[in-house]
Amino acid sequence: MSRKLIWIEQPHFRGFGCSECSWRFEPSGAPTGTSFDEMMRNFELKRDKEFASHICADHSQEAMHSAPIKR
Repeated sequence: MSRKLIWIEQPHFRGFGCSECSWRFEPSGAPTGTSFDEMMRNFELKRDKEFASHICADHSQEAMHSAPIKR
């Protein structure tokens, strides 16, 4: 399986998710850091770490309400 991190736009969700399952990145809390660049790096690191560690079998496609829009 060649999953990718994609951008998803749905009526009740706009953000990053998996191309092969219904996993979505839903950060908890505000970004941390002392500058905008540091906040962006921390956000991306957390997103990428969670994406890499998720298991697609735990997030079936049936749970998605509509097909994601890939950009």
